[in-house]
Amino acid sequence: MELRPKRRDVLVAVGFFTAGLLIHRLGLDQMMGSRDGHAPFGTRMAVLAVACAGQAFRHRAPVAAVGVVGAATAADLYFGLSAPMMMVCIDVLFVATLHGPRRLHQVLVGVVAVVTVGMTATAAAVVGWRESFYTGLQVFSLLVVPVWWATNVRRHREGAEQVARIAELDRRAAVNAERNRMARDLHDVVAGHMSAIAIQSEAVLSLRSGDPETARTVLKSVRENSVRALAEMRTMIDVLRADEPEDEPVAVRLADVGRLVESATAAGLDVTWRGTDLGELPVGVDVAAYRIVQEALTNAVKHAPGARTSVVLERQVRRLVVVVRNEVVDGVRGSGTGTGLVSMAERAHLVGGVFSAGRDGDGDWVVRAEFPL
Repeated sequence: MELRPKRRDVLVAVGFFTAGLLIHRLGLDQMMGSRDGHAPFGTRMAVLAVACAGQAFRHRAPVAAVGVVGAATAADLYFGLSAPMMMVCIDVLFVATLHGPRRLHQVLVGVVAVVTVGMTATAAAVVGWRESFYTGLQVFSLLVVPVWWATNVRRHREGAEQVARIAELDRRAAVNAERNRMARDLHDVVAGHMSAIAIQSEAVLSLRSGDPETARTVLKSVRENSVRALAEMRTMIDVLRADEPEDEPVAVRLADVGRLVESATAAGLDVTWRGTDLGELPVGVDVAAYRIVQEALTNAVKHAPGARTSVVLERQVRRLVVVVRNEVVDGVRGSGTGTGLVSMAERAHLVGGVFSAGRDGDGDWVVRAEFPL
């Protein structure tokens, strides 16, 4: 079970204090200055305890943590910098630079640069350039390394987050565009049904002589068109977006898939296709299946020119199965927006179907969609 940040920081601070106590007891603590410094063991441990207390707030209050640890480090440096204090300081600087506010990150970068240059120059003026070189290395390892390292990690993380946001926006745009397009297709089909209802109703009203059989036939057709229009209207409402779509050609149907095969063959694919008697299909399934076949063949033309391709349309008892398979041509990479698979998946999901795409055991690229009937 993952610990909460508050509890994790407290445990880290306790661990650092325990390790510092052990290091002091073993006499491995002195990093800068003389072993016979002014501070006894109790004073050293008190300063370390203050630093670890500030470390316990490194995620929740990074500004306060940096202030407390900075003050404790300055006090410890007065007596001769110790290894435990150096460990705490490096940890807090790294975490505050990586996870702290952007303003704190900028301040830390500036302060670390000024302090490093200032201490090195002071050491050169007081004890000579040779000793200042070693002083600069120690200050560099204490201050510059954690801040510089955390800055690089932070930039990479922010860049990855930005790329992920852009990818998500692209995916949403592709999904919305596909929904709008599908809604326009469904709108055209529903309009056709309503026009048929209007014409047939007018025919019944225009009958002068009593012809019950003709009237019954026409009214039966009106009812069928009404039921279909209502069913398709429900599908359209599910996918219709608030924005007004642009004008687009009349909706296409799966019965016209032969035209797609002819077009793909003319573009260089070796296409074979098989389709059983599909019969009457729900308009949402009909249009979605056609668009998936269209997109799959378009992708094959782009990414596998000249490849052998097969299209299989099969109506089973309660579902329609669409399979488009093509060979993978090595070394060919066509241009595109990269949203084709997203659009096809969205088409299938909107009408309750399932979609998959990828290589099969033979190495061919297979697009498969199943729609409920």
